[in-house]
Amino acid sequence: MNKQKRIKKDEKILKKFIAVYCRENHLRKGRKEYKDGYCKECYELLEYSLQRLYACPLDPKPQCKHCKIHCYKPQMRLKIKEVMKFSGMYFLKHGRLDWVFHYFF
Repeated sequence: MNKQKRIKKDEKILKKFIAVYCRENHLRKGRKEYKDGYCKECYELLEYSLQRLYACPLDPKPQCKHCKIHCYKPQMRLKIKEVMKFSGMYFLKHGRLDWVFHYFF
């Protein structure tokens, strides 16, 4: 898969996984929507993640979880891992294996 196609796929996954995490953990619990269906914290995480994604120097671009560089700040890395774990389980529990499949392949 070429780098541009990989980036578009990863961008789609990031947006969907962070949106589900935010909706289920923040917006439904009363946190105010900040922008595009995300609370401020999740929108900042999305922007940070997309910035890291577009700046990836590796070609072919690996999945971030398999990368040897780890360009995320430690705090942001922990947050994105939490988001991915929660959203992955959410999609499994709700029968959305297509999203889980996209995440792994």
